[in-house]
Amino acid sequence: MTQARASTPSDIMAEINITPFTDVLLVLLIIFMILAAISTPPGFQKQVARAPQPRLNDPGPAFPIVVAVTAGDDITLDGHAVPFEQLYKMMAGAVSRHAQRRQSTYIELIADAQASYNTIIKILDAARQAGDENVGFVVR
Repeated sequence: MTQARASTPSDIMAEINITPFTDVLLVLLIIFMILAAISTPPGFQKQVARAPQPRLNDPGPAFPIVVAVTAGDDITLDGHAVPFEQLYKMMAGAVSRHAQRRQSTYIELIADAQASYNTIIKILDAARQAGDENVGFVVR
């Protein structure tokens, strides 16, 4: 690197030494990277299951409506095969049967890992339209 010298003492040097400025910027960059890594919450973390807390107005035992989905997107509702076209009707029937018996219900959804998301979403939508949004995913 060449150094520019002024020919006379009154000449102005047009070069700026940016090395200290670059050093400061790199130090600030490292500090911000460390702070960003510390302040960002970690990704998805599993919550450890806690013992259930007793509720004051417990409606009694809940009776599950078991919905199972296979890898080939075959649906069973309480052990009975359900055609995809009749899913909404049969889900509404199962929820209403439980409601007539005054049973608190929830839906247990057991799905194969290879089942399509479209089928899972349709089951959740059918449960919501039937009036039961209490759906639990069973993991084994």
